[in-house]
Amino acid sequence: MTTQHPFSLAGKTALVAGASRGIGQAIAEALARAGARTILASRNMEALAKVAEGLKAEGCEAEARALDVASRESREALVAGLPAVDILVNVAGINQRKKFEDYSREEYDRLLETNLHGIVELTQAIGRKMIERGAGGKVIHIGSLTSVTGLPFVSVYTITKAALAGLTRALAAEWGRHSIQVNCIAPGFILTDLNRDMWSAGPMLEWLKASQANPRMGSVEDVAPLAVFLAGAGADYITGQVIAVDGGFLETSVWPFNP
Repeated sequence: MTTQHPFSLAGKTALVAGASRGIGQAIAEALARAGARTILASRNMEALAKVAEGLKAEGCEAEARALDVASRESREALVAGLPAVDILVNVAGINQRKKFEDYSREEYDRLLETNLHGIVELTQAIGRKMIERGAGGKVIHIGSLTSVTGLPFVSVYTITKAALAGLTRALAAEWGRHSIQVNCIAPGFILTDLNRDMWSAGPMLEWLKASQANPRMGSVEDVAPLAVFLAGAGADYITGQVIAVDGGFLETSVWPFNP
């Protein structure tokens, strides 16, 4: 049995793909504050550098690296220059909300390349190095409620996030013998820059209050602690799981009845 604190990442190196804002930034900050040498990667180097400098000012180890997850050349350049990675967190992703019949092939390809194909190839490259090194590791995918349920007007996004849930289970089964744990976090309705406009409308917030056990919207700070736990020794016997951080949306129902 491990004696290491379950939330300590001291001596570990973490790569967060998609760390310049939102959930990715919050996770990168939390991993660094838990003791990990944290490599923040995304296309927005200016934003990454600002976050990394802030973490270093706190005494954390953090650095910014360029990554366009949809570009094979960019992925390969990042991987070639990395130190040994113990923790991979795949957050990078985009969304486009519209009727299924209205998606163009170009929109479909862009979503698939960013949210799935790029993540798959990055995970292959990092996972291969973890296996070769023989020291185990952690892979954490950031999925979505759509990893496990259907929501309207995000059909192509749903394809990618459901695939990540399946990949989580398959890799957990395949890589368990190498002491690599693979899990997926499925955030619920978390307020970020990507969805702020949609949630600014009163009817959406009223719907949420009437739909889940915890009536408030989630924040990125609600997601990050789970990533820290899954990245640490306390989660060594947890693998293949899709874990919702959703205020109870998936597993509860509420109604106006009050006895």
